[in-house]
Amino acid sequence: MKYYLIVGEASGDLHASHLMKALKEVDKDAEFRFFGGDLMAQVGGTLVRHYRDTAYMGFLTVLTHLPSIFRNMAMCKKDITQWRPDAVILVDYPGFNLDIAKYVHANHLAKVFYYISPKIWAWKEYRIKNIKRDVDALFSILPFEVDFFEKKHHYPIHYVGNPTADEVLEFSKNYKETFLQFCQRNGLDDRPVIALLAGSRRTEIKDNLPRMMKMMDVFPQYQFVLAGAPAIDDEYYGKFIGDAPLKVVHADTFALLANATAALVTSGTATLETALFNVPQVVCYATPVAPFWGFLRRMILKVKYISLVNLIADKEVVPELVADTFTNQRLKEELQRILPGAQGREEMLKGYADMRKAIGKPDAPGNAARIMVDLLR
Repeated sequence: MKYYLIVGEASGDLHASHLMKALKEVDKDAEFRFFGGDLMAQVGGTLVRHYRDTAYMGFLTVLTHLPSIFRNMAMCKKDITQWRPDAVILVDYPGFNLDIAKYVHANHLAKVFYYISPKIWAWKEYRIKNIKRDVDALFSILPFEVDFFEKKHHYPIHYVGNPTADEVLEFSKNYKETFLQFCQRNGLDDRPVIALLAGSRRTEIKDNLPRMMKMMDVFPQYQFVLAGAPAIDDEYYGKFIGDAPLKVVHADTFALLANATAALVTSGTATLETALFNVPQVVCYATPVAPFWGFLRRMILKVKYISLVNLIADKEVVPELVADTFTNQRLKEELQRILPGAQGREEMLKGYADMRKAIGKPDAPGNAARIMVDLLR
């Protein structure tokens, strides 16, 4: 069968690539065409558009790129119409993907499957109407979403487990490198590492990285190492790093986390990855005009937390410094609290264990692939 996949960022590329591998195991005749990334391309099929050319985040960024966004949407719709897939598989990225779902459903072009459901429990809950109308099957990777969709909105979904948990477990089983070997391979010294995961988009990096870097002078006994995002080049990072002794490790975030003592992490999938590696973290999310966004967050967001760790555990396991609460002083205090020997470190690790229990079943891509193929057959 033919599968058309659409992702909008690096984490979607990773999750979709594993789903594609699982689909190939269940459906030996699987063909793929996609808006995606390098990892998906490695699995096979036709890359129509790379996510780095479609990923726009933030109101002003989206506004200034509207012509490009509309061109990409038109291209995607035309390509799906011409290729006639059996299923269109949407991965997160709701602003773009829900519009595609509406088009595919209205024109009876294919089954619409949503893998990694839109986070409408956080905001824009009204999108449930579009999902009920346009999505044939929704696949959740967050356990608390079951109650939200099924009990609150009476829309049955498939909870398939969390692919990030699978990916971290698989990496950890096969990773044999020592700390010293990791440091030598990446040109680091032998001080313990504090990892910086500053986001995968340029706007996130611009807002978060400079603030994170201010901790380098406060904690000189540690070496700070930045996880390079797949679609971001050294030239862009160089604008913020300048002459600072900050090393960048590209396309090796899991190895960095496996060797880190602590981390400063921009909210997103990275917070969950960091927790699954048992690395204590401070969640950081800077925004322009911080007091305004802080107020807006309290007024608009429908959830208590922004990090996946806290949402899954349903309690504050990791500190969240967002908008107006993301200050140098708070960052210093929270980082100090989770370093070796500090009381907050052990408390956080216990919270990580509770979060793992909540995630539950393994093999998310395999579970999803089997259900998708069964529905199509």
